[in-house]
Amino acid sequence: MLARHEGGSSYHPEVGIEGVRAMLNDGVRAVLAQAGLPPAAIRHAFFGLPTVGEDPATDPVLADAAGAAMAGGRYSCGNDMVGGWAGALACEDGIVITAGTGSIAYGEYQGRGARAGGWGEVFGDEGSAHWIGREGLGLFSKMSDGRMPPGPLLDLVRARFQLARDIDLCGLVNTPGGAARSAVAQVSQAVAAAAEAGDEAARAIFIRAGGELARLADAVRAGLGVPEGEELALSYVGGVFRAGALVLDPFAAALEAGGHRYRLRPPLLTPVVGAALYAARAGGIRFSREQVTTLASK
Repeated sequence: MLARHEGGSSYHPEVGIEGVRAMLNDGVRAVLAQAGLPPAAIRHAFFGLPTVGEDPATDPVLADAAGAAMAGGRYSCGNDMVGGWAGALACEDGIVITAGTGSIAYGEYQGRGARAGGWGEVFGDEGSAHWIGREGLGLFSKMSDGRMPPGPLLDLVRARFQLARDIDLCGLVNTPGGAARSAVAQVSQAVAAAAEAGDEAARAIFIRAGGELARLADAVRAGLGVPEGEELALSYVGGVFRAGALVLDPFAAALEAGGHRYRLRPPLLTPVVGAALYAARAGGIRFSREQVTTLASK
């Protein structure tokens, strides 16, 4: 690994197209400077960006931003789910569930690709941190006004938002310029803490999240046309899985209940390294298992 740089968000509905453009320019410059290479020396670059493939109006704009950052070098753009898949499974057949701020699943099998989920926070992203946070805020409201008995989540949300009155949450979240998508997603941490503290209603949110994520896997499997009875590699990436057994146990249970054969395993590599592997594949370079193992150890 010659160089690495971490910048801000590339989710254009939140940071704007110009924000994405600036992030890409800064990131490419920083990585090339660390590596001591000009753009022309890069055989292929892959940019995994949220929303790519979902909006025909913004796809070419995002591709243009990536191209400008590469200053004429060879590149391709795809959804960020691809980097997650490529890293977790080292570009081998199987499915990867991504559950971060949003949720999506992507897989490849015998040269075919398929996705499920990734519909956004308004009417999708089930099982994601934003979904868990939103469900947690709904549970908080019910605990606050008496529709549900109070549990540990009540005080955890009060502390997170520094509420003088519970009703003040409306002004912080519902008004224009209120809590951003990422801020709602961070509430998932309070939901996890409440569940670990014995809040059964908060734990139930994670049980439902595990079921939703399992549905993503089964949907992609069907889209790939994997024969019934064949075992398929399945991995996972994203901040939701930092909750550990709280989400992995119901996820695994829902997969088993679905009746399909999966080989569930932790990710081999990060999505960032996965994007580099995917770029290498596009440039005609294949990594051996030994090379992947070496990358995973660093």
